[in-house]
Amino acid sequence: MDLETFEQLMTPAGQLLLSEVAERAGVESDLALGTRLRKTYVPELVAAAVTQNHLRGKAATKFGTDAAHLYFTHDALEQSTRMRVATHRATRLASTGATSVVDLGCGIGGDLIALARAGLAVRGVETDPVRAAIAAANLAALDLPGEIICGDAQEVVIGRDEVAFIDPARRDGRGRTFSTADLQPPWEWVRQLLAGRAVAKVMPGLSHDAVPNGIEAEWVSDGGDLVEACLWGAPFATTSRRATVLPSGAGLVSAGEPVAVADVAEYLYEPDDAVIRAGLVGELAATISGWLPDPHIAYVSAEHAHDTPLARGFRIIEELPFREKSLKAALQAHRVGTLTIKKRGVDIVPEELIKKMKLKGPHKALVVMTRVQGQGAAYLVERL
Repeated sequence: MDLETFEQLMTPAGQLLLSEVAERAGVESDLALGTRLRKTYVPELVAAAVTQNHLRGKAATKFGTDAAHLYFTHDALEQSTRMRVATHRATRLASTGATSVVDLGCGIGGDLIALARAGLAVRGVETDPVRAAIAAANLAALDLPGEIICGDAQEVVIGRDEVAFIDPARRDGRGRTFSTADLQPPWEWVRQLLAGRAVAKVMPGLSHDAVPNGIEAEWVSDGGDLVEACLWGAPFATTSRRATVLPSGAGLVSAGEPVAVADVAEYLYEPDDAVIRAGLVGELAATISGWLPDPHIAYVSAEHAHDTPLARGFRIIEELPFREKSLKAALQAHRVGTLTIKKRGVDIVPEELIKKMKLKGPHKALVVMTRVQGQGAAYLVERL
């Protein structure tokens, strides 16, 4: 969709077309609907309206009920922040006393929506004229104030009262990038911003070594999915590493205290990916009076059951043999026919091992295969 087509979509006639598409979608096929509408509207506008209606349905998983009122492109929707995550970040930023934010690369304005709703004055900068126009339309659609500038983020003068928010592009001509060297705007420019009043959203696989000194790195998961690392500039940093688990909002911060290593007890916990990426498995163990069965494996064990959003818990029913032949015999004795294997720190492929064992029986089972103090171990478990 080009800028001219989007501007036509925003006219009264374009809005009428969009409403008709929404009403008839599911009643008529896209082909029949498009063929009929092209008798009244230009083909490009019909295609844009049909695409918007499709994207609004797809966007509901990220934007909830707001999606029905917003505008998208395929790429921008894929790259946009989940609203629950954007809201968490905006709420935290507002709690620091910040009053205004400039989003340096605002895309279609998803983060601007969350920031404005948190009570912050917002300004967005976007190089793509179509995305800039969509960002302005999205703020207006939700009756939120804000200014959108079409321009180069690196040339914008940041106001004295503004916090800079930057979400550097993580895609290049070859697809998604996992290296800070390939970010746009450049990583070095982002690092310079973070020395002051700035917040940056980066890839969740960011290594600890890449985090600048004096900056807080917050790894965030949402619904069990690790979605981002958020870097809080020096004035906002309250710890070196943090893990936040949404939707509960539960979190951990780095403490650096030593953690015990001991054999597995009755309960085993698999930390949320945000906890693991933040390197806070030991801190998790401390919150449930637990310990690490192996210093190099991200499992925690404890003597008692704990209900925590920071980890998935399992009760150990029985320790099983680790070797394939003996493991198969033990599972056959339990009359297991349907097996799920969770593995961590051991060189096996669960699907291949299950296929090789050719189990037959009426029961289902869940087995954890891992290392305990350097040795392979297997446990029949049930979820808490």
